Amino acid sequence: MLSRLTRSSNVRSPVRWYLRFNSTTTLSATKSPTGVVFMNMGGPSKTEETHDFLLRLFQDGDLIPFGIFQKPLAQFIAKRRTPKIEKHYEEIGGGSPIRKWSEYQCTKVCEILDKTNPDTAPHKPYVAFRYARPLTEETLEEMKKDGVKRAVAFSQYPQFSYSTTGSSINELYRQTLKIDPERSIDWSIIDRWPQQPGLVQAFANNIKEKLAEFPSEVRDEIVILFSAHSLPMEIVNLGDSYPAEVAATVYKVMEKLNFSNPYRLVWQSQVGPKPWLGGQTAKIIDRLEKRNDIKGIVLVPIAFTSDHIETLHELDIEIMEDAENPEKIKRAESMNGNEIFIEGLADLVKEHLQSGKKYSKQLELDCILGGEKASGTFKHPSELFRS
Repeated sequence: MLSRLTRSSNVRSPVRWYLRFNSTTTLSATKSPTGVVFMNMGGPSKTEETHDFLLRLFQDGDLIPFGIFQKPLAQFIAKRRTPKIEKHYEEIGGGSPIRKWSEYQCTKVCEILDKTNPDTAPHKPYVAFRYARPLTEETLEEMKKDGVKRAVAFSQYPQFSYSTTGSSINELYRQTLKIDPERSIDWSIIDRWPQQPGLVQAFANNIKEKLAEFPSEVRDEIVILFSAHSLPMEIVNLGDSYPAEVAATVYKVMEKLNFSNPYRLVWQSQVGPKPWLGGQTAKIIDRLEKRNDIKGIVLVPIAFTSDHIETLHELDIEIMEDAENPEKIKRAESMNGNEIFIEGLADLVKEHLQSGKKYSKQLELDCILGGEKASGTFKHPSELFRS
């Protein structure tokens, strides 16, 4: 298992792009670059960044609503959980690989766009994380220095939730008021893409690869468990679109596979005593892997676009350590450097740029339903993404 984990987090190929991240796209001396900004939760690149990452995370009321107790509870939880989470990051190599993968993916997308969409070239890659560096404000300052006048905020959550994509958009708005009050950057956003063809095909291919590792006589009986990060029911009950959009991705992938296997959507990474969306990944696996009539399980991290602690530790280590029959469980690879996936991302940005749309038709309703308790941000997306 550890050797597999090492392979999963091996970023030898992307390291070259990581080191060249700020120099891969040659900027025209006469034309402002089009910024392509990958927005995500992020993760501590080094173990010692864990506390600050957790503190920012638990202070975010859009993600985990604590109400008037948000700040003191965030400080308490972050301090209490830091030693345990630091140990987890040590066990996956000393930090999260999400920044390296995000910068690699974004750089490759911009290289493709320079060829396929020359009208908006040159394209400049950026990453803006919500809870880890590079933070939104750091990226925004860099973009202003680079002279960016047009930018696409590209949510790396394929399925929208107000607690994730919405939180990143809210932070972009807050930081824009501070750093770019004159609104020199014209923003638009790709706020969801749950059935993007490249995403679906890449997942289907990775699942097929894992199914092929089981004996042919039982291959069609293997259970496919699609695991996504769970969500507090307090947010789900506001009418959040995340559960439906994750299910839409799952159905599209299974359609691509011709519904060859039994499957379920399960939910991981619950935190705290409040009710969260279930059934829980660990509990469903525990019920299935002990049964003689279940010949095997393929775990699929359906809501993640690269490896990070929820895949490399929660699925690859914790699930396997707790299982009575770990040999029956195989985890499909994450997107990471998958070429089909990256080409799909480039296609999505190209279509977005050519469409002239500022945001999806769903986003207004997302703000109405999910933004009731949000503070210090816009009430309508047009306040940030101006027509």
